[in-house]
Amino acid sequence: MDVKKLVKNGIPRLTAYNAKEIPCRIKLDANESPYGFSSSLKVATSIPTNRYPDAEAKEFRNLISEELGVKPENVLHGNGSDELIYYLITTFGGPVCYPVPTFSMYGIISQALSEKKIEIRLDEEFDLDLDKVLCVIKREKPKLIFFSSPNNPTGNCYSSHKILKIIEVSRGIVILDEAYQPFSSRQGFLPLLKDYENLIILRTLSKIGLAALRVGFLIADVRIIKEVNKVRLPFNVNSFSQAIAVAALKEKRQLHSHVKAIVSERERLLDEMEKIIGIRPFPSEANFILFKARDADKVYRALLKQGILVRNIKDVIKDCLRVTVGTPDENTAFLKALGKVAL
Repeated sequence: MDVKKLVKNGIPRLTAYNAKEIPCRIKLDANESPYGFSSSLKVATSIPTNRYPDAEAKEFRNLISEELGVKPENVLHGNGSDELIYYLITTFGGPVCYPVPTFSMYGIISQALSEKKIEIRLDEEFDLDLDKVLCVIKREKPKLIFFSSPNNPTGNCYSSHKILKIIEVSRGIVILDEAYQPFSSRQGFLPLLKDYENLIILRTLSKIGLAALRVGFLIADVRIIKEVNKVRLPFNVNSFSQAIAVAALKEKRQLHSHVKAIVSERERLLDEMEKIIGIRPFPSEANFILFKARDADKVYRALLKQGILVRNIKDVIKDCLRVTVGTPDENTAFLKALGKVAL
C-alpha cells in the first residue's frame, strides 16, 4: 500500500509542529510558566473516572465569564488554543490570513484543512504592515485574520490603531490571540467585543502555569459561538483539566503573584542582556525575550552544553533565539552562561 497516494493534497508538504523533548538542566524554550499550582491537584482525586466530563464545561465557563465580565454564552472552551483555532478554520474556512513570523499553528492547521493561507511579513519593527494587510483584505477577502498580540516569537504588541482599522475594514472575522496578554502592560481587546461583532478573543491557561491541562477558550458574539460549537468534539476538555483549572483560577492571589514575578524577571533579563556584548534583546510584552546573537547556532549549542535549553529560531528570524522567563535562579544561571558564550 502506497500511503502517500491516499493522503489528501497539502498534507505531504506539511511539516509537523516540532515539540520534541531535549534533555537539559534548565528548560527555557517553550514559553511555559516556571510556577505551577500543585495545591489545586487535590481536586483531581474526587473526579469519578467512569463518567464523561461536563460537555459544556459550565463551571469553568461561568468562572471565566464572571472574571472577564462577559456572559457564559459568549465563552467556548477548547483543548488548548490549538483546538479552537482548528475549529474556527473548520467552521469558516479560508482564505486564512496572518502576519509572519507568528504562531505556526495558524498556517499548519490551514494547510491541514486544505484552506488557502495568506502570509504577510511584519515590518522592520515587527509591527503590522497596514497597507499590505488592507490590500490583501480588498483583494483576497479573507474569512479569518489571526493576530497574536503580544506576538510569538517577537514578544511585541501590534499597534492598536492598525488592528482597529483592520477590524473595521474586514468583512471576515478577526481573531486576537491573546495567549500572552496576562504579561502585557496593555489592556487587550476584550472591551471592544461589544462594538465589533466580527471580533474574537482567544485566550489560554497554558502560559500562566497550567500548560499540562491543555485548556483554552474563546470569547465572541453568541452567533459565532453557536456555529463553532457545531464542529466542537463532544467532551473535548476532560474532567481533570476542568476541575484543576477552576481550582487554580480561584487562587487569584497566587496567580497574580506569579505573573508579577515573571514580568519583574523579564525586565531584569532585558536590562542585563543589553549589557552583554554581541547580544541584542528585543523589548517584550510576553513571558519570553527574543534576542539576536552574532552566531545563533554557536550560542544555542554552548548554552545547551551547560544544560540550558532555549529556542533556536534562526530559520524564522535570522540570527535569533528566544528565551522563556524562568525563576530568578534559572534566569541568573542563563545570564551567567550567556555572558560566557556570546562573544
